[in-house]
Amino acid sequence: MMRPRVRTASGLFFLGVMLALVPVAARKASAQAPADSEKKLKVYISVDMEGVAGTVTADQLGPSGFEYERFRHFMTDETMAAVRAANEAGASEIVVSDSHGNGENLLIEEFPKNVRIVRAWPRHGGMMAGLDSSFGAAIFIGYHASTTNPKGVRAHTFSSAHYARVTLNGNSVTEGEYNAAYAGAKGVPVIFVSGDDAAVEEIKSRLGNLESVETKKSLGFHSAETLTPAASCDKIYAGVKSALGRLHDFKPYVIKTPVTLEITFKNYTPAELLSYLRSVQRVDSHTIRFVGKDMDEIDDFEEFVGNYNADLAP
Repeated sequence: MMRPRVRTASGLFFLGVMLALVPVAARKASAQAPADSEKKLKVYISVDMEGVAGTVTADQLGPSGFEYERFRHFMTDETMAAVRAANEAGASEIVVSDSHGNGENLLIEEFPKNVRIVRAWPRHGGMMAGLDSSFGAAIFIGYHASTTNPKGVRAHTFSSAHYARVTLNGNSVTEGEYNAAYAGAKGVPVIFVSGDDAAVEEIKSRLGNLESVETKKSLGFHSAETLTPAASCDKIYAGVKSALGRLHDFKPYVIKTPVTLEITFKNYTPAELLSYLRSVQRVDSHTIRFVGKDMDEIDDFEEFVGNYNADLAP
């Protein structure tokens, strides 16, 4: 038979303390649960090719170039260096945007299973397709200088064949600054960029002291003094890891809305024809202006202008 438990005064006091602590501990545990889930890190990586180590001419940049297949590997390796750093930093999800040429350059079989890859065109969001406010950081790999920069390997803004200048709210922009503004509108900071010295200097002059790696020093539009692919990957890995280790230092790059976009074409006809649209103003013989309520609308307009062709079929 079980004997009745004798409760002394000290025992009752101890029991009361324990009972009082239980709801406190439970409240702390429930309060910590959402915080832990909020710490999950989603990383977005936008990848171009002109800023990859060793890239200098069309020989590396497109399927017809005799070095293209090798440089697809180098482009993939530089991206993988960023992915490794993100995974080591605890990234729960990584999206990689193949943002060069036809959008089908990266060797997707090389990536780990927690990576999703955005490929081909057209697509809403352009070089930042798939980005939303749930991401904690954006990373730019292989970026280049703008079309208005007299320096920089293969310097251009979106279209080397058609655009002579792209501005947001009156300021000439690089693809990096434009994409940072797109990310900033969603509350996502850009924390790292790699590319040649002109590209890195240009984007940091607008976005501030983000982490960066100079993969090469520009000697001209088609020449550079470059790191080896292996050295570039090592530096990118270290730079991304450092950036992710101090995420609190970076703020989203936000520009004023509504946003005014101007595009100056190298040819006369696009500006003339686009001015037939009531939403488009022709500023001069080669330049048009479009005002969008936000960066989503601006980017949809630019994607249309950059990708539409009357010969498209089907």
